[in-house]
Amino acid sequence: MPELATIGTPLFWTVFLLGVGAILVLDLGVLNRKAHVVKPREALLWVGLCVTLAALFAAWLFWRFGSRVGLEFVTGYLIEYALSVDNLFVFLVVFSYFSVPPQFQHRVLFWGIVGALVLRAVFILVGAALLAKFHWMIYVFGGFLVFTGIKLLLAGDDNVDPEKNPVLRLARRFLPVTSTYHGQSFSVIENGKRWFTPLLLVLIVIEATDVVFAVDSIPAIFGITRDPFIVFTSNIFAILGLRALYFLLHDFMGRFHYLKYGLGLVLAFVGAKMVASAWFKVPIGLSLAVIGTLLAGSVAVSWLFPPRDGKGAGQNQA
Repeated sequence: MPELATIGTPLFWTVFLLGVGAILVLDLGVLNRKAHVVKPREALLWVGLCVTLAALFAAWLFWRFGSRVGLEFVTGYLIEYALSVDNLFVFLVVFSYFSVPPQFQHRVLFWGIVGALVLRAVFILVGAALLAKFHWMIYVFGGFLVFTGIKLLLAGDDNVDPEKNPVLRLARRFLPVTSTYHGQSFSVIENGKRWFTPLLLVLIVIEATDVVFAVDSIPAIFGITRDPFIVFTSNIFAILGLRALYFLLHDFMGRFHYLKYGLGLVLAFVGAKMVASAWFKVPIGLSLAVIGTLLAGSVAVSWLFPPRDGKGAGQNQA
C-alpha cells in the first residue's frame, strides 16, 4: 500500500480511538445499561455533547495545523452529518417495519453505529489508498457523486422497503429466528438450541444500509480532503451523534422533505469540484459556504413550506 499523506501520527490515532472507545463505553456501559425509552431531553444532551466535542476537536485542528486543515474538518463534518440524516429515515422505516419496541431501539442503534465505525474505517483506508496510487480515481469518484446527486434530485418520494433488502432475505434463509422479541437480546437458547431474535435482523438491515450510504458519503468527503485522519475523524464525529439525533428528531423528520434536494445539490457540487480539480481549485472556505448555504436553505424551505398533509414522518410511520 502506498504511503498516505496525513497529519495523523500514531499518537493522534491512538488518542482519538481511545477517546471514541471511552465515549462508547460511557454510552452503553454506564448511561444506558438498562433498556429504556430515550427521552428528548436525554437525546438533546447527548447531541450537544457530541457537537461540542467535534467543535473542540475542530478548534484544536485550527490551533495546531492552521485554517486549511480546520476548515477541511468542519466542511467534511458538515457533509457527513447532513448525509447521515438519510440514515435517520431508514431507522424510522426499519423500526416501524419490525415493530421494534422503543425501549430496545437504543441498543440496536448503538451496535449499528459501532459496526458503521468499522465499515467506514475500511472504506476510508481503501479509498485513500486508491487515490494515492491512481490519481484518475478522483474523476471516477467525482463522476459518481454527480450521478448520485442528479439521481437524488430526480428521485420521487420512494419509501425504503426492508423486505427488498437482499441481506435480510439471506439472513432469514440461513438463521433460525424466533417469532418474538426476547428483551434486548440478539440471541437466546431455547431447548438447547441457539436462536436469533428479530432484533438481530433489524441490526443486519441497518448495517447493510450503512454500506450503501458509505458508498456515497466517503467519496464526498474525499472531494474536500485526501487526509485519511481528517476523513475518518469527521466521519466518526458525525456518526457518534447520529443515534441521539434520531431520538431527538423522531417526531419531526417528516418536516425535512426538501433536505434530499439540498443533499443532491451538495453531492453534485462536490463531484463537479473533484472532476474539475485538475484545472480549477475551489477554495475550502468557498466550499464550506456553498455546502452550508445549500443545506441550511433546504432545511429552511422545508420548515417554511411543510408537507401538504401536515404530517411528519414519525406520524406517518407510527
